Amino acid sequence: MSVPMLSRIENGQSTASLALLERLCSALGTDLATLFREVEGTSGTAQLIKSADQMEVVRSGTKHGHTYRLLSYNRGPQKAFEPFLIGMDKDSESYPRFEHPGTEFIYMLSGRMEYRFGDRTFLIEPGDAFTFSGSTLHGPERLLDDHIEFLAILLYTE
Repeated sequence: MSVPMLSRIENGQSTASLALLERLCSALGTDLATLFREVEGTSGTAQLIKSADQMEVVRSGTKHGHTYRLLSYNRGPQKAFEPFLIGMDKDSESYPRFEHPGTEFIYMLSGRMEYRFGDRTFLIEPGDAFTFSGSTLHGPERLLDDHIEFLAILLYTE
C-alpha cells in the first residue's frame, strides 16, 4: 500500500476493504476487534439520573419499611448491574433473605448492622465494604442503630 493511500484511509477520504484492514492490523500487531473498540470507545455512553428522578422500587423488604432507590438502570435487553441506595429502620420487624446470580457489593454509609451470609454473620459499620457471591442466601440479620443506609450494587455475570 502506498503512503498516500494510507493517508486517504486515515483521513476518511477513502475506504479500506476488510482484507486490507486485517493486513494493517497484522502489520501493527493488533486485531480488528481492538481497532474497532478504540474507534467506538470515543463516543461512549453516560447516564445521569437526578435525585428527584431516581426510582423507588418494590423489593421483598419494601413492605417492612425498607426503601430501595434504584440509582441507575439499563435500557438494553440485558442488565449488567443494579445499584441501590437502601434505607432501613430498626422498627422493621422483618429482614428478608436474598439469593441471586452474580456478585453483590455493599458499602455502608450510616448506621451498623449484622449481615447474614450463609451460616456466618458479619458486623458492617460506616465505611465498610463487603463483597460476596449473590448465590448464597444473604441479608440483614439485625440492625444495631435506629436507621441505617447503604449502597448495594448487584453485578450480574454472563
